[in-house]
Amino acid sequence: MLINKEEKKDKNIFKKIFEDNWEKFKRLNPGYNKEQYNDVVEKMLKCGSELGGYTEYRCINCGLDFRRVAFSCKSMFCLSCCKVYTDNFVSKISEMLHPGMRYRHVILTIPEQFRIYFYRDRFEGNLLKKLFKTGYKCLEDVINTKFRKKLKIGIIVVLQTYGRSGVYVPHLHIIITNGGYDEERNEWKELQYLPFEMLHTKWQEYLLEMMGSEVKTVEMRKLIEEMKMMYPNGFVVNISKGGAPRNSSGLARYLAKYIASPPISVRRILEYDNNKVKYCYKDHITKKLETVTVDVMTFIGRMAQHILPKGFQRVKYYGIQATKTLITWREKIKDCVKKLKGRIKDVYEVVEKLDYRERYKKGCGRDPFICSYCGGEMELSVIWHPDYGVIYDEIERAKRGYYEKKKVGGFGERGGCSIRRTSEEVQVSMF
Repeated sequence: MLINKEEKKDKNIFKKIFEDNWEKFKRLNPGYNKEQYNDVVEKMLKCGSELGGYTEYRCINCGLDFRRVAFSCKSMFCLSCCKVYTDNFVSKISEMLHPGMRYRHVILTIPEQFRIYFYRDRFEGNLLKKLFKTGYKCLEDVINTKFRKKLKIGIIVVLQTYGRSGVYVPHLHIIITNGGYDEERNEWKELQYLPFEMLHTKWQEYLLEMMGSEVKTVEMRKLIEEMKMMYPNGFVVNISKGGAPRNSSGLARYLAKYIASPPISVRRILEYDNNKVKYCYKDHITKKLETVTVDVMTFIGRMAQHILPKGFQRVKYYGIQATKTLITWREKIKDCVKKLKGRIKDVYEVVEKLDYRERYKKGCGRDPFICSYCGGEMELSVIWHPDYGVIYDEIERAKRGYYEKKKVGGFGERGGCSIRRTSEEVQVSMF
């Protein structure tokens, strides 16, 4: 889809809000003056700018035309990169799904009283890591109890930490196989329905057990007892009606919207006047479009609090979806799936991963690396990095000292970002 001029202009609103206020926000909230946040924000601010590095392509026939392609930050926190992030995610997930298999979409939520514990642990992410495994064990128990025997299920777990308004509400989006594999009888047991009431109580049981074992305090023990009294029917669980899309590309994109998008889309930012930000969201309960206006510091806090520790995996695979044993399980269940009646044939497809050139051609309808003067094809001529200067085609020569390795400016010269480390732990409230 082509982007018009107005959309291109608005696309920079999110970046401008951080450019204008990030330093002030850190001074007011020292707990966010950490590498975990600074690195992501700094990369987002330089994304698409030649200051962050670029590759240059030049026509080798006439030498008249050239194109510079700025490095991207490849972050889901960046509104410019989230589309590429989504496409790459869809490509990967589509390869992970089993041909002909049906899946269901389940959402496991966390009670409001527990959110602060996950927020306090956001620098390490240990509670969030435990949450993945807990969700898998819970659903495995539900399926095994339903069929009254041990089956091998497959799930893909996606962590989302934000609600539609941007507040901190960690929860799990799970794609689960619609049934399980019986290894003893070498057959697939198809699930007709997911026992809703059982899922509520099982999730409460597993989550309370996890919180009690991970947060060993008197306060937590009291809270767990209160939660049992407060929620006698279990915790809130959502199951999408009608299951998830059946073909792999649709299912992958269905899941991608929960992981590969920033806390807010640019279309939802309505106004920014240097002091306040006005944005809209669709309320989960009322189903109505709500409009809120908050001061800019609150808005930045609502966005930045969802930046997870470096290297944290937001997607995990279990059971017959586990990456290490995926091929083995695929061969085992292939014949079982064929025996099932009412199965849609040939629903499996791999969504191709596109590079910059292909994405440009798809969006603009022309090849970015074809010379506008002679029609010749451009070739890579220069790679420039802000820390190492020019690296021209021959990396080995650069390593031997042919190119002078130099630092091009400091944080202040490249964007005014100053990273100040503190040895103190500063408690920050949720936004």
